Amino acid sequence: MTVVVVIVLFPILWAMPAMFKNRSEIFELPLHWLPHEWSTDNFKTIFGMDDYNYFLSIGSTTLVAVVSVVLSLIVNMMAAYAFARIEFPGKKFFWMYMLSTMFIPGITILLTSVRVVTALGMLDTIWVLIVPGLASGYNVFFFRQYFFGVPKYMEEAAMIDGLSKGGIFFRIFTRISTAPMVICGMSVFMGYYNSFLWPVMTITKNTELYQIMQLIRTLNSRYTGQYGVVLAATLMSLTVPFGLYCFFQKYIVQGISIAGVK
Repeated sequence: MTVVVVIVLFPILWAMPAMFKNRSEIFELPLHWLPHEWSTDNFKTIFGMDDYNYFLSIGSTTLVAVVSVVLSLIVNMMAAYAFARIEFPGKKFFWMYMLSTMFIPGITILLTSVRVVTALGMLDTIWVLIVPGLASGYNVFFFRQYFFGVPKYMEEAAMIDGLSKGGIFFRIFTRISTAPMVICGMSVFMGYYNSFLWPVMTITKNTELYQIMQLIRTLNSRYTGQYGVVLAATLMSLTVPFGLYCFFQKYIVQGISIAGVK
């Protein structure tokens, strides 16, 4: 375990002091970990840009990811509940159709998706970053398998007490699904937070909606060779997902164990 942790963390630990180095010191030989002179010029460069706002980009990316997590859980959990507990015409067909989407690489329908959102007038809006990725065949499958493990007598007792299918879903199934909700929610969050190709193709004019990976790529192009600037922007962007992972660590472990059992 120690060997694995060292291998995983070494690049991050090596890069952290580079945020405070100038370009010549980063490539200085022999290599050294800590800078000879600590400098904050890289941060001044990031925060001093006139046409881009780093903190606004972090905030916009976090907002998009959080809203997407909430909507994604609602959509996918309701679909999973319908497939697991409700009988309706064409159920098997729609289930196989939904499963088939898990085997289609997203890159193959990227251009088609861009044409769809263009026709809908969604380009350069916050909704083009949120709506297209809400439904997920994998998440529906994951929640459906989890709902199969919920005893039916709980539903029967709730129906006797007068609850509808919607009431059973919101009052029972959502309350006993904390662990799978967290593990799927974190997966959705990281997917949106680290998204690069989709924002680049759909957000071109509205710089206030620039996602953080999109902005980091812009910095890399603008400040070619100034790796301290790029490293500073990249490592600062890790604070939001790292904080969430620390906060939800217990539920993430529980969710992984559930996924392994199912």
